[in-house]
Amino acid sequence: MVNYYHETLKRSPEALTYLQKRGLHSPEMIGQFQLGYANRTLGLRLPPNNRKAGAELRGRLQKLGILRESGHEHFNGCVVFPVFDGAGQVVEIYGRKIADHHLTAGTPLHLYLPGPHRGVWNEPALEASKEIILCESIVDALTFWCAGYRNVTASYGVNGFTDDHRAALKKHEIKRVWIAYDRDEAGEKAAAALADELMGMGIECFRVLFPHGMDANEYGLKVQPAAKSLGLLLNKSQMAREGQASRAGNGRDRSGAAASEPAAQYPEAPPEDGEPIEPAAKEKTAAPAPEPCNRTSRFFL
Repeated sequence: MVNYYHETLKRSPEALTYLQKRGLHSPEMIGQFQLGYANRTLGLRLPPNNRKAGAELRGRLQKLGILRESGHEHFNGCVVFPVFDGAGQVVEIYGRKIADHHLTAGTPLHLYLPGPHRGVWNEPALEASKEIILCESIVDALTFWCAGYRNVTASYGVNGFTDDHRAALKKHEIKRVWIAYDRDEAGEKAAAALADELMGMGIECFRVLFPHGMDANEYGLKVQPAAKSLGLLLNKSQMAREGQASRAGNGRDRSGAAASEPAAQYPEAPPEDGEPIEPAAKEKTAAPAPEPCNRTSRFFL
C-alpha cells in the first residue's frame, strides 16, 4: 500500500506542486522517506469486493486504518508520510491534506492511523548522532533535512512526544536535543515542559527561537537560503533551564524578569557561500549547532 501511494505521488502533479510550495522538492527526500499520495485510486487496484480475496484484503486494510468502514480511503487527498520501525515495517502514517481551500469547514488537515502513535520518524538519525533536532511535525523536520540537517526527528504534534520517542532517546544515548517546536503559545508551553522532562533524563536541551508565530517550515521558506538561516537559529538557541515549564506562557523567569528574546525579528544576513556557520563565542546559553551534511559527513544518513 505504501509502495502504491509512493508511485502515485511521483505521477501526481498536484501532490508534487504542494511539496514544492512547502520547499520540500528533493527527489532524494521523496525516495528515502517513501512519501506518497492518496487520491482515491487504491480501491481500483484491489480485487473486487464481491470476491473472497477482495473482501479479505479490504477487511485487513480497514483494521489497519487505511480504509474506513465506508470503504473510502482514510488518507484521501493527503500527501502521506510513513514511519518505519527498525525492521522496515510501517508502524504509523501521517497524512496532510493538500487542497485546504477546497475542503468543507471543519475537515481535519492532519490525519494519522487510528490508535496510539507508534514509532519514531527517521530513527536512523538517532543512531548516527548523539545530537538531535526535534521538531513539532514531520513537515518541519523535513525542512531541516532538505536544508542539510539530517540529524532530525519529529513529534506527532505539539502533544505528540510519545513513549517510543523516550525509549529511542534512551536507547541511542542522545546527549543534546534542539527543540524546534512552533513559536506560538502551544509550542512554547510544550517545548518548556519537554525540556524539563528531557533534562530530567540527563539530556542537554536548547530551544530554537523562530520569530513569534512561525514554525520551521514557514521560516525556512521566508528566510533563504534555509541552510544558513536555520543554522544561525540553531547557533542562537537558548539553553533550557530547570523549571522552565512553570514559566511558559508568562514570559518571565524565576526572578520576575522578562525572558530574553532575540534582538530582531530575523537574524542577520547569513555568511557568504562556503563560509562555515560558527557558534557565537560569547553566548553562554548557545551550543554549537549541528552542521548541514553538505559541510560534514557527521550527520549524513
